[in-house]
Amino acid sequence: MAKSSVAVLGIDLGKNSCSLVGFDPAGTVVLRCHARRETIIGLTAKLPACVVAMEA
Repeated sequence: MAKSSVAVLGIDLGKNSCSLVGFDPAGTVVLRCHARRETIIGLTAKLPACVVAMEA
């Protein structure tokens, strides 16, 4: 995974867990993971500045 190339981060919020997908500037998926809601801030803090899109 090339976390340093994430330009857009999509987050699907769930009750207990969330799905994350990161895209590079060309639209290629470079990050895909599931995480607990409590860990989302810690995970996103490690990524470069990017656009975040959320679906609830």
